[in-house]
Amino acid sequence: MSIRVSIVEDNARVRGGLERLIRVSPGFECVSVHPSGEAALADLAAAKPDVVLMDINLPGMNGVDCVRQLKPRLPDTQIVMLTVYENTDLIFRALSAGAAGYMLKQTPPAQLLEAVRDVHNGGSPMSSHIARKVVASFQQPPSSAARELETLTNREQEVLNHLAKGFLYKEIADVMNISYDTVHTHIRKIYEKLHVRSRTEAVAKRLGHG
Repeated sequence: MSIRVSIVEDNARVRGGLERLIRVSPGFECVSVHPSGEAALADLAAAKPDVVLMDINLPGMNGVDCVRQLKPRLPDTQIVMLTVYENTDLIFRALSAGAAGYMLKQTPPAQLLEAVRDVHNGGSPMSSHIARKVVASFQQPPSSAARELETLTNREQEVLNHLAKGFLYKEIADVMNISYDTVHTHIRKIYEKLHVRSRTEAVAKRLGHG
C-alpha cells in the first residue's frame, strides 16, 4: 500500500516540487495539495492522507494553528512541518500542537521521502536541540525520572541516545545492526518504562536527566 501524502505549502514552486517528488516516487501517492492553512482545513479531511507535509510559515493561518485544528479531525494522520530555517520557538509550538516532527525544506529528496516513510511507521524526525525545548514541558522531579531511566536495558539506552540525536528509525537499525522491527520493539518498551507516549517526551526525559 502506498503512503498517502498531502501537501500544504503557499509557495507555488516549492509546492510543485514536492508534488512531483511524491507522485514519481514508488510507494507514495499525492492525494491532495493545498496553498494555505484555510484551504487545508476546508478540504484536507476528505483526502484522508496518512502524512501531511505542512509549511510552518503559511500566510494567514500559520502552520502551527492549522495543525492544532487539524489533529482533532485527523487523529491518525501524521503531520511533518517543513521550514526554511530552524525557528526553535515555532517548531516547539508545532510539536506541542500535535506535529510528529519537522524537516528543513532543503533536505535532499531521498531523505525527505525516508522521513515520510519513517513518520508513517511511528517515527518522529527532529533534532536534539529542538527536543531540548520541550524538556521543561515534560520534566519530572529528578529522582522519579532518573529511576525510570535506570530501568532501561543497555540496548534501550543506546536506542534512546540515537533518538536524542535525531536519528530516523532506519538509521538506528543500520547503526545498531538490528532490524527495523527490533527498533520498534525497543522503542515501545522505552515508552512503557518511561511512561511516555511519544518520541518527544522520551527524548525530553533523556536530555533533562541524562
